[in-house]
Parts: sequence; C-alpha cells; structure tokens
Amino acid sequence: MADRRVTHTRKNRDGDITAIGNPGQFWSPRAKADAIRDIELRINTYHVQWPEKRTEIRVVNGATGKYLRTDRDNTTRNNLDDLPDL
Repeated sequence: MADRRVTHTRKNRDGDITAIGNPGQFWSPRAKADAIRDIELRINTYHVQWPEKRTEIRVVNGATGKYLRTDRDNTTRNNLDDLPDL
C-alpha cells in the first residue's frame, strides 16, 4: 500500500472533483473513480498536507453518489476544493 500526497485536484464545470493528483508523480492524475476504489479496497491511501496538519482523503456516500472529501477545519466545506487545479 502506498500513501500518496495530493496537492492538486481537477474539477468539472460544476466544480465537482473529477481527479486528484500531485504533478510529477507517476500516479498523477488519478481519476476520482480509481481513487475511490483504491481507498475502499485499501490499495492506496491519499492525504493532503496542510500547513497546520495532515488530513486523510476519505470516501463519502453523498446524495448523488460517492465522492472524495477531506476535512481540514470545522466547516462543512470539502477542503479538497481549496487545492489548485491540475
């Protein structure tokens, strides 16, 4: 199992995350569906290293299906939205 640091995301025109990545890494970009499968099957883990702490990326079952999420703070926002675009 690899622990992969995520520094960027790719979003569609609605702002939904479609891929995660870390430019220059062999695995990047990783499509959302593939990252979800990696996490659920415990093939790889993904995390974001914020200035104040590290947060794990997890899979959430939302109203429209599964998505990737990390919680950096006490807001209800998905903090993956704060990462720069791939």
